[in-house]
Amino acid sequence: MEIWMHQLLSWLALPQFGLSTVFVVAFVSATLLPLGSEPAVFGLIKLNPEMFWPAILVATVANTLGGGVSWWMGLGAHKVVNRARGYSNDGRSLAWLRRFGPRACLLSWLPVVGDPLCAVAGWLKLPFWPCLAYMAVGKFFRYLVMTSALLHFMPGQYGL
Repeated sequence: MEIWMHQLLSWLALPQFGLSTVFVVAFVSATLLPLGSEPAVFGLIKLNPEMFWPAILVATVANTLGGGVSWWMGLGAHKVVNRARGYSNDGRSLAWLRRFGPRACLLSWLPVVGDPLCAVAGWLKLPFWPCLAYMAVGKFFRYLVMTSALLHFMPGQYGL
């Protein structure tokens, strides 16, 4: 298994697969798996400064789609739990999220809490498309700000 994983990571690291690597890493990192996509985005941009906007946009789309998958997983989990219990009860602890509605998904860019937030939005049956739009806005600005800051503080020979 370790050899297979090493070969996959080596293959994804090849420069000709840069944007596809960013897409895969950003998508997977938006699920509940503990993975960060910023190093992949930053690395691609450091090696290819002309790829700044394409990398930011691909990472945003992939991370947003991953957040959408988390939303659907939350909705599915809610249905399974309600079916097993025989009734629906979300509890008071989620009332604050319901109060903010889809706008709460702007915070989906936050480390640790952002990805579960997308699943909780699905659990609460918040409207999918507005949630996805707010996720996209939050994630776009995260990639833009973090990558720009990294390029500013670590310009090196490949900097913009």
